Amino acid sequence: MAPLLSLILLLILSFSSSISGNKFTVGDEKGWNPGVNYTIWVNKHKPFYIGDWLVFYYQSGMADVVQVDETAYEKCDASNPIRNYSKGRSYAFELNETKHYYFICSYGYCYQGMKVAINVQKLPPPSPPPSHPSAAPFSLLYSSSFSAAVAALFSAVAAAGILLLR
Repeated sequence: MAPLLSLILLLILSFSSSISGNKFTVGDEKGWNPGVNYTIWVNKHKPFYIGDWLVFYYQSGMADVVQVDETAYEKCDASNPIRNYSKGRSYAFELNETKHYYFICSYGYCYQGMKVAINVQKLPPPSPPPSHPSAAPFSLLYSSSFSAAVAALFSAVAAAGILLLR
């Protein structure tokens, strides 16, 4: 039973990693800190899509992450935030709408460029499967029966998980 469960979990992880968004560490190895050119960082990593995640790493008590509108972003004004996160040393934010997102640091570093603007797009449709005969097995990946099989697999795993917890 355990090898089967391990196989099922491995399949789920491989499928879920292919359908979940990308994780971006804002500022890469420099993190969410003063002295980082976030415009260059955005240009390096764009496009951003619905389902992607932004992860802000910063020093506790030295910075925060404030989501603001475009006007507040331009003025470095955190007085009317959409969201404000200052606990801990990191903050993960899912990009869940097609729109512009604006983040600043309210500790005064925004004036030194510690702000980032992200334009989120819809995920592009998948590429069509190859049309040559040798690719026929791969065409299953795009079929509705494959989707049904994946759904059945998730249901089986959920049922197995419930049985294991009892």
